Amino acid sequence: MNDSEITDLFNQWNNALQTKDPKKVSALYEENGILIPTLSNKVRHNHEEIEDYFTHFLAKGPVGKIDESNIRIYDQTVIHSGLYTFTFEGGTSASARFTFVYRWNGLRWLITEHHSSKMPE
Repeated sequence: MNDSEITDLFNQWNNALQTKDPKKVSALYEENGILIPTLSNKVRHNHEEIEDYFTHFLAKGPVGKIDESNIRIYDQTVIHSGLYTFTFEGGTSASARFTFVYRWNGLRWLITEHHSSKMPE
């Protein structure tokens, strides 16, 4: 696994957002994956809860772009953190901090934890 392949995991997630199908997005998370989302105060603990969040988020037509990327690779776990900006249908945008933790399950890399929070300024 290298930095380019980790960036591809983000691109896969971002492309799933473009489908506007919350099931396609949640399929990239482990069944017991944790999502601490940008636009909700509720932590999501499984596919059903993650899908619920993305149902509302995807309605805004988000497209993500990484502004700063920091990648650390540890055997079967990868941490990808930094800053990203989402543009939405209608021309608005939001900048946020992110951390994706990926785990190799023997077949593929899945998101085990994803934290995203708006920039404080």
